[in-house]
Amino acid sequence: MQRICIISDTHGKLDPRVEQLFMGASRILHAGDIGRAQPPIIDRLSAIAPVTAVTGNVDWNTALDIYPINTTIEVQGIRIMLQHIGDIPKRWQRQLPQPTPQIAICGHSHIALIEEYQGVLFINPGSASQPRGQLGEPTVVFLDIQDNGEFKAELIPLKMAEFIKHAD
Repeated sequence: MQRICIISDTHGKLDPRVEQLFMGASRILHAGDIGRAQPPIIDRLSAIAPVTAVTGNVDWNTALDIYPINTTIEVQGIRIMLQHIGDIPKRWQRQLPQPTPQIAICGHSHIALIEEYQGVLFINPGSASQPRGQLGEPTVVFLDIQDNGEFKAELIPLKMAEFIKHAD
């Protein structure tokens, strides 16, 4: 099994509970709006697991504007697309690249979402620093991909860090 930990919209603040939760991850995906911090957030996350990141609108025209606008990776045969600005699944699904990824991840809205639509799992991990929406809590997502290609995503509020077994 591969555990992919997904985060977005840190805006220069990385809660220590994120690092606690992400320990043992196979990979970390950051969906943009990283923000400037010392030490850099991507460096802190890279100390835990390999990181794939995309640039967000607050990263444009800064030293963080070194990441792509979007990228597609493959894990255990599953295509995963990552970009900062997405849409609601019904509209976003029509804009996906071909071949269509099985999982599409975005950030930007600060509103957490895990929804399957027309064979694609859409994920927005919410914001790890400035949450919006019903939950009102900083959140991340665990995406577990089994060796047989089955996958499951779970929204994790940071306040649950002390109760949740991390990736290893």
